[in-house]
Amino acid sequence: MSTPVPGIALWRQQLQQSRLLIALELMLGAAVFVADEHHLIYFSKTPYLLALGWTSMALRGVRWRDVGLYFGARWPVLLLAGVIAGVAIEALELFATQPLLVMLTGKYPDLSNFKDVVGNLKLVLLLIVASWVVAGLGEELVWRGYLMNRVADLLGRSASGWAVTLILVSAAFGLAHSYQDVTGVLENFIDGALLGALYLASGRNLIVPIVAHSITDTVDVLIIYSGHYPGM
Repeated sequence: MSTPVPGIALWRQQLQQSRLLIALELMLGAAVFVADEHHLIYFSKTPYLLALGWTSMALRGVRWRDVGLYFGARWPVLLLAGVIAGVAIEALELFATQPLLVMLTGKYPDLSNFKDVVGNLKLVLLLIVASWVVAGLGEELVWRGYLMNRVADLLGRSASGWAVTLILVSAAFGLAHSYQDVTGVLENFIDGALLGALYLASGRNLIVPIVAHSITDTVDVLIIYSGHYPGM
């Protein structure tokens, strides 16, 4: 059995506590956003942000399990909580927050990027897979697992630090959906805040928000496929 090298352990501890490293990571994340705005990124920002997070965690000796990617003995409860939360978030969006935002902004979210999904069975099946792999798993690893923890490292892991972190990361999550126009940004800010709150309420376990996020996106895709999504 190999023993830890004291020098490496100390180096990783220093990296974990380095605010300069956190600032550099956030700048690189911002660069991904800028590149995406200039159409220099193909398909999605998520793989690039995930690569950034994975690299940072590997350098610091942090595992995905350490930020909440594990089931444990209570896995049935986590899965059930994720399903219930996903259905609840979707219902809240469709019947409360979205209608209210439409009243305030005068427009529905711009989902023109998904117009080809209407009635297209092959495309809808592909997007359902993407809802679980890219959106549910990938985005929750990035936004709640990586970014929330790094911003909390910067602000301090007190209750107030986590509260500010939740607001800041949720705002960035909303802005990441700027292609959906102002209503889509606000709607995704609310969804991001709810998913972040689920992460914190579950003891910073990622399974609940992963399942909830996957459920909401899957329902959205199915409604778009049917041609009955509001505003489309």
